[in-house]
Amino acid sequence: MKRDSELSDTLAQAAGAEQEMWLLGQAPLRKYLDFVDEVGCKNPTVNRAALVREWSEAALWYEELAQREPGIADQLDCRPLDPVVAPLAEAVLASSRFTRTFDHLPTRLAMVELKHLVVCQNHVTRSFVDNLKERLGADPQPEALFRFCLPPDDCPAPVRIRELGSKRYEFRSDSTDFRFHEPVVLTPQQLSGYASFGSVAAALGLVIGYSSNFLNAVCDDDSGRLLLNNGYHRACALLELGVTHAPCVVQTVSSRDELDLVAKPIVANDPGYFFNAPRPPLLKDFADPKLRKILPIRKVSRVIEVSFEVRDYMAEDQFTGG
Repeated sequence: MKRDSELSDTLAQAAGAEQEMWLLGQAPLRKYLDFVDEVGCKNPTVNRAALVREWSEAALWYEELAQREPGIADQLDCRPLDPVVAPLAEAVLASSRFTRTFDHLPTRLAMVELKHLVVCQNHVTRSFVDNLKERLGADPQPEALFRFCLPPDDCPAPVRIRELGSKRYEFRSDSTDFRFHEPVVLTPQQLSGYASFGSVAAALGLVIGYSSNFLNAVCDDDSGRLLLNNGYHRACALLELGVTHAPCVVQTVSSRDELDLVAKPIVANDPGYFFNAPRPPLLKDFADPKLRKILPIRKVSRVIEVSFEVRDYMAEDQFTGG
């Protein structure tokens, strides 16, 4: 398949831009075009017809791959963890980040083959992948690889906090993993470092942070395929470093209802495509120049805005003693 080299060269010339690595040919096309419009670097010489043509050529290549590599996603190799990382695995399994995240379905830790993982996320940030490769280095030892994939400690990205009003706050992070967790009622004993002007009865916390940050995959009990659920940047970095297998949390689903609990909506809405199609998109496709597209993008941040309301009034006591 011949790529539109002129378009690729034009896009690559955006000086100082972040770069996003896209898998073309994966529906919906509209999502790709909207991304270019909303996040891509503005370039009047790039036309939408050329973008559509490249995407369509990649879709045709996927059709050819379905003939060349039918059932390749069924050939994924899954191995036990290296015994040397057993203490690290025990610590992960005992952590609240693990027990609160993976509490719905049968779950195990395993060494999964990276290149044959089915993927549902069709883009990653090129600079982040490069930074991860530099951080880990080539030929990592089993312990370093385990900590890279299943970090025992939180290493969150920096967060910028801004007060927008007396009851409105903005939280901003460069990480796409940034999210609102939950509201939680705290007792006075759970507050540390807070100097109150009076006795504290309780505190309401609105928790903002990140996910468990564990490389994890969903295993279809019927086909045996593994779909990468979280950890795309690390998986791409490992593949580029020549690492073939990586420690991963594997959740097994045996029904569509169970899939709804743990998978992303794009997977839950069309499980047949990812778990039964002859040739679904695979992690190794990010290395295929016929499918991969490098796009310059504007630097963006994930923003979470929180506001609250306080009402103070008298009401008849609804509680009775006994």
